[in-house]
Amino acid sequence: MSLDEQAAQLDRKGIVELLASRQQLTQSVADLAARNETLTRQLEWFKRQLFGPKSERRPELSEIRQSFLGEWAADRPNTGGPTITVPEHRRRAGVRRDDQESEDGELRFDPSVPVEEIRVPTPKPADGAYEVIGQKTTHRLAQRPGTYVVLKYVREVIKRREDGRLSCTPAPAAVLGKSIADVSLLAGLVIDKFRYHLPLYRQHQRMEAAGIRLARSTLTSLVHRTADLLAPIYQAQLASVRTSRVLAMDETPIKAGRRGRRKMHTAYFWPVYGDRDEVVFPFSPTRAGTTVHEILGQYSGVLLTDGYAAYDSYAATVRTVVHAQCWGHGRRQFLQAEAIEPELTVLALEFIRRLYEAEARLRKKSLDDAPLLEARATHCKPIVDEFFAWLPKVLQERVLLPSNPFTEAAHYALEREARLRVFLAYPGVPIDTNHLEREIRPIALGRKNWMFCWTEVGAKYVGILQSLLTTCRLQGVDPYTYLVDVLQRVDSHPAGDVAKLTPRLWKEHYAADPLRSDIDRLDKNSVS
Repeated sequence: MSLDEQAAQLDRKGIVELLASRQQLTQSVADLAARNETLTRQLEWFKRQLFGPKSERRPELSEIRQSFLGEWAADRPNTGGPTITVPEHRRRAGVRRDDQESEDGELRFDPSVPVEEIRVPTPKPADGAYEVIGQKTTHRLAQRPGTYVVLKYVREVIKRREDGRLSCTPAPAAVLGKSIADVSLLAGLVIDKFRYHLPLYRQHQRMEAAGIRLARSTLTSLVHRTADLLAPIYQAQLASVRTSRVLAMDETPIKAGRRGRRKMHTAYFWPVYGDRDEVVFPFSPTRAGTTVHEILGQYSGVLLTDGYAAYDSYAATVRTVVHAQCWGHGRRQFLQAEAIEPELTVLALEFIRRLYEAEARLRKKSLDDAPLLEARATHCKPIVDEFFAWLPKVLQERVLLPSNPFTEAAHYALEREARLRVFLAYPGVPIDTNHLEREIRPIALGRKNWMFCWTEVGAKYVGILQSLLTTCRLQGVDPYTYLVDVLQRVDSHPAGDVAKLTPRLWKEHYAADPLRSDIDRLDKNSVS
């Protein structure tokens, strides 16, 4: 029976109820359609994460074809090969190693560990009235790339015949006081963990395999004490970054601090990239907007960020800041709309592609500020004007729901139009934050290897060490040479000149003749 036939048999009240139920049914269908669209978008996103390429480059269809799940296995016949029986897994009970680990500061090692002997010269009386009555030895663990070496410092103990007084030359000073660790080991621990993402427990296993017996907590303490020594250099580098004309800033999560049994707090690094190729990774337990104020203070210059509202709030409070935003993040918004609105998405991405190509051609020319602004006005500004004129026109001509991903992407760009145009007026501003995001990769890789920090203090030390190592790479400085030199200088270096120990300035003042570790000097002498 049709709706008209049902209405002919109903009174006024029944017709109203029928129309109301029909309206509810129509609304339910619309809600289900919207939910289906949302779930479809989420499914497409998860499929891309699991099976699709992670690169944001858009290859032609002829370049790559992603196989379907199970397609390869379905095409292969079952050959019925031989089978084996896997024995059940039995876990060995834990054994305390207190009898093998150093508890009193003494270095313990197997006879298989190579020992290099260093003879420390002893000043002797000119009259020759003395006799050598013994020796004192000090053992210190050192590291060569891929190996461990124990440095054995041998000093003669002399006794003056006239008064029987004993004297012995002290062992060379260690970076961490009476620590058993040579400066080469400290640098190696830091570089292996934060550059090569080798957690301390794996380094501990490697030491055990090499015959070295140390508690894992000792390695943790060595890394923390090393980071504590380098903290003033990190602060000097942060001050240097704040003086940049253009800053790029972002935030990335990290698990730090225990929230309960088997649970960790979610904290954040807030990386800041200066215009002299220096990066710092300040740590904060929160993503609150007040963190931006704490890190940057009253910064004066251009701040380039993504669309997070905390940066807008900071720029609105600090009047000396010009806020620019990233075209790359705007492009990603349109990419999310590709499955729902492929035609419009292709047109939007074409505008952005043309802008990136124009900017790349200008960057290759290495223009000065004034010529670069003029070239951007000629080649980039027309594309930007055309793009922001096209977006409102599309929204007016096409009937798109507010929940449509293309509508959301268009509004994202239109709301940030003024900030996306900043690069046209400031020559030192890049069009995206990709240069900063590349430097966040070590943190992301670390999250998959050492995974978390037990304490917030440990996360702060991670930020200090990662800041210096990343900046070393950007400055073309060998991190091992840098750390070995700086760790020996920092204790006696004038506090007022601590900025000279940052990688950028260290390269100018000390890189030509750096301080070496004893193991490096031994290797050099053996080669010569």
